[in-house]
Amino acid sequence: MHIQALGYLGFGSVDLDGWSDFATSLLGMQAVEKGNTSRAFRMDDQAQRLIIDRDLADGQRYIGWEVADAPTLASLAARLEQGGVFVTQEPAALADRRAVAGLISFADPLGNRLEAFHGAARTDLPFIPGRAISGFRTGPLGMGHVVITVERLDAALPFYRDILGFGVSDIMERPFGAAFFHVNPRQHSFAMLETGSNGMHHFMVELCALDDIGQGYDLALGDGTEKDPNRVMATLGRHTNDWMTSFYMRSPAGFQVEYGWGGRAIDPATWTPQRLEAGPSMWGHERAWLPPEAKAEARAMRLKAGASGLRRPLQVMGGSYGLTPGTSAWWDTVAEDRTDHG
Repeated sequence: MHIQALGYLGFGSVDLDGWSDFATSLLGMQAVEKGNTSRAFRMDDQAQRLIIDRDLADGQRYIGWEVADAPTLASLAARLEQGGVFVTQEPAALADRRAVAGLISFADPLGNRLEAFHGAARTDLPFIPGRAISGFRTGPLGMGHVVITVERLDAALPFYRDILGFGVSDIMERPFGAAFFHVNPRQHSFAMLETGSNGMHHFMVELCALDDIGQGYDLALGDGTEKDPNRVMATLGRHTNDWMTSFYMRSPAGFQVEYGWGGRAIDPATWTPQRLEAGPSMWGHERAWLPPEAKAEARAMRLKAGASGLRRPLQVMGGSYGLTPGTSAWWDTVAEDRTDHG
């Protein structure tokens, strides 16, 4: 696999101030000085992860995928061209604006602008979050994940699977069609939702502590004022596939941002694609954007998952938890059985 992580995202918008407030005060990113026509934001030691550009029209966007080095980037370009995809070798000036050493661009079958790069600029300056958070889970897992909407899954699925080489993680049919893909141990770094139209649905950033999510949820709920009365787009919930606890909020551009914690890691070498029979969420995630019939179906699927006893272990990082002493003989038996059976 050439691509190893989601590196950065860029969006066109004239609302630079609105994005700055959203990215720092709510998401907890750090603003980076970029001049009068764009804003950039850090999440870690990478120079920039999110870029908002006033010179791009509203609705325009680019998705930056990271590869290991210059030879790998050249190999990816050759693979794309062999697959009939037109590739542009971008000039050094654009690579500098993206804060990378080398850059190519191309489009998927739906016209989405994709970029691939190597040599992302790093900084020794400490990451200073825009609000009090524990930090973002990035590193080899990348920025998070990005999800687009498509008229039909089969219009783009072969491109991402066969030409780009993304691994298929899951396929879902109800309450809406979806395909999820991995490029590293993050359970999915990319997904497509079949909604009948092509566009941007959401991107996800993962936090290092559950309390970051809860405090962000309070902020998003409290933002339901005249400034933005409909910020929360999906309530707090937990996914069936990547086991992420999260909620979704509306960005200044109108698409959603998922704010998550506790995502699952997989082994790409041994992973077998799954069919999500239980739907997208074990509990919660009441989706404001779904039409009424699909919303009712999604709720019925969550209730069925609960009635069946669907549970998944929490995914925690070292130093972020304490073991609770057992106080129930019944639970000790359940825990022992889970250990014996993986």
